[in-house]
Amino acid sequence: MRLWFLLLVLACAPVPAAADLPETLDARQWAAVEHSVDRGLAWLARQQVADGSFEGHALGQPAVTSFAIMAFLSRGHRPGVGPYGEAMTKGIDFVLGTQRPNGLFTYADAPPPYQHREAPHTATYNHAIAGLMLGEVYGMCQGKRSDRIRVAIEKALDLSWGLQFQAKERPEDQGGWRYLYKRDEVDSDLSVTGWQLMFLRSAKNAEFDVPKEFIDAAMGFVKRCYISHRDGTFTYSPGDRGDASETMTGIGALSLALGGLHQDPQVLEAGDFLLEHPMDANFYRRDNRYHYTAYYCAQAMAQLGGRYWQEFYPTVASTLVNAQDDDGSWEYDHGRDAKFGDAYFTSLAVLTLTPPYQLLPIYQR
Repeated sequence: MRLWFLLLVLACAPVPAAADLPETLDARQWAAVEHSVDRGLAWLARQQVADGSFEGHALGQPAVTSFAIMAFLSRGHRPGVGPYGEAMTKGIDFVLGTQRPNGLFTYADAPPPYQHREAPHTATYNHAIAGLMLGEVYGMCQGKRSDRIRVAIEKALDLSWGLQFQAKERPEDQGGWRYLYKRDEVDSDLSVTGWQLMFLRSAKNAEFDVPKEFIDAAMGFVKRCYISHRDGTFTYSPGDRGDASETMTGIGALSLALGGLHQDPQVLEAGDFLLEHPMDANFYRRDNRYHYTAYYCAQAMAQLGGRYWQEFYPTVASTLVNAQDDDGSWEYDHGRDAKFGDAYFTSLAVLTLTPPYQLLPIYQR
């Protein structure tokens, strides 16, 4: 059994905060967060349908189901064990069943050409997020399921590398990812690249063969998306000065931190920027991608730790606890992500609240 999994099992007892993340909440506040997370997971479990997926638009599958499984993992639940074990196992099997012969994870067919906000647009997201989840659960599964996951990850890695190193018009796009098929002259973006990089890092953590040059190439692309700008410090693609934002700053900082560059000046500047733009109730009301942004930023600030975590987490935790619906879900009925459903938003909210447990291998410091 892998050493990192043994450490994970030992860590699964609930604790107020990980030893290497400073405590930020008092006992009453922490109890409210734990209660919120547990209510969210109980609601989430009720959203599973007969095929093992968690309720969500077909274009968001298997990513939505993968997020739900990682939400359970982040609280210490494991496949095949405990109150959510069977649901997690069924979800894993659903995700495995969405893999195509070429290694791509997508529930909806994604034939060419590129179609905006259709399967050819969402497929590379689905692929990377499914691969990330499977890398996280690989050491927790046994027998034939473990064998299926191993083969699936190997095929998925081959596809990701092919997409990473396909011909690109702009030299600055080398090392990154975008969509399955060409949309315009931009061949890589930070949004898709961040997820693919997390997939590669998760697979490497799970002891798959991920050559260093692939991660280094992706990290090089991320660094080229840096820009010192009043609207954010990372942008959607190199040289695109108009698309700097909190969302891109969060994923840019997280991507570099996961590559070991916690003290890189670009990462520290991103952390300072995010502290100046807190994930508070005003942000929740005005930004239609709050959950997506807060997820990135929480994981990034947990990687930075110290004062970044101490100043960031209480605000985002209070905002999400107060925004939770009475039934335990987080609902968002407007914005471009609304069609992916409340299981998507609820999973992201739980994952934003649970970094103090430090249980997901990909996000451990």
